[in-house]
Amino acid sequence: MATRAEMAVEEQRGEVSVRASGESQRGYNRGVPGDTGVQGQGGEARTRMEPMIEIRKLNLKYGEKLALEDISLDILKHQVTAFIGPSGCGKTTLLRCLNRLNDLVDGVTITGTIRIGGTDINDPNLEITELRKRVGMVFQKSNPFPKTIYDNVAYGPRIQGLPRRSAMDEIVERSLRSAALWDEVRDRLQESALSLSGGQQQRLCIARAIAVEPDVLLMDEPCSALDPIATAKIEELMADLKKQYTIVIVTHNMQQAARVSDYTAFLYLGTLIEYDLTKQIFVNPSKKQTEDYITGRFG
Repeated sequence: MATRAEMAVEEQRGEVSVRASGESQRGYNRGVPGDTGVQGQGGEARTRMEPMIEIRKLNLKYGEKLALEDISLDILKHQVTAFIGPSGCGKTTLLRCLNRLNDLVDGVTITGTIRIGGTDINDPNLEITELRKRVGMVFQKSNPFPKTIYDNVAYGPRIQGLPRRSAMDEIVERSLRSAALWDEVRDRLQESALSLSGGQQQRLCIARAIAVEPDVLLMDEPCSALDPIATAKIEELMADLKKQYTIVIVTHNMQQAARVSDYTAFLYLGTLIEYDLTKQIFVNPSKKQTEDYITGRFG
């Protein structure tokens, strides 16, 4: 006999099915927004926002092994989108597709299209350096260069040929302020970046990534090696940064995804199971597989 809780879940699921009416209202479960917008909490319709990243029928193989299968989703501008799922589900592989880091892996085959700001990033005529300027990356482990704090932030603009010292000073200060680090290092700019704490080093890497003013900021488990205080600072920072950038984050931390993201995509075994507003995913997912994962029944 079904428990009362299971009956309640089934009843909720039935209500969602009626409200969604074949995805026409929410339209996000398969990753492609519907033209009518997304229904928010309390039935308030969100106006449709412009996608920054459009992924269509993306497949990726490592040799003969299929790692991503038929992925299609739109990632909206100035929002935080989280990729969640168990280890090996393909979320980091999908993230790395967005700035073509998988190009560096031998034996990789990619089909489908990815457009960022309307540009096909797999176009053979596209300069990879231009893509990397538009799409910044922050890795799981902080990786500051063995240079001064100032030179770490100035590295990207210098590569682009920015000549004036006064302009560079402005970029370094602005980037460090945006990364919530300026007040902590303003008198230490000529010290080694390796002298900073782990949380400060990660924020320095964020400052370095945004110094070239990208459109998109990718974050691959940026808080996994940090203590709770440093993690809280990074999470607060994301809320500020999304006003200027589109942020995509990979995380194993369900609570973090619920706290920081506007939209969540759940992947399993290389397929996109569900993509929706984060509140919807965590409170009332439309797929039982999603519910089983976020409630800890597997993964």
